[in-house]
Amino acid sequence: MSFGVPFSAVPALVGLFDTYPIGTRLRIGIESGGWWHGAFGGIQDGVALLTAAHFHNNNAVIVIVGPIPTVRIPIRELTFVSL
Repeated sequence: MSFGVPFSAVPALVGLFDTYPIGTRLRIGIESGGWWHGAFGGIQDGVALLTAAHFHNNNAVIVIVGPIPTVRIPIRELTFVSL
């Protein structure tokens, strides 16, 4: 055990979600291009959870028609979080 060494179990990006209550409609951008739009379901095991989510490409075209019940987005792949 090292004393005086900061330990972080989750990346600093998790702080992006501190002000959003469960159920808030969010847009979450990912590294591969595009973004998910859905209801915030929480953070668990290094992933952001969205419910009833749609995926949009960078041209704002819906790629997957119809809501996906639950989407797990790895925190390390996030590029932005917005309302």
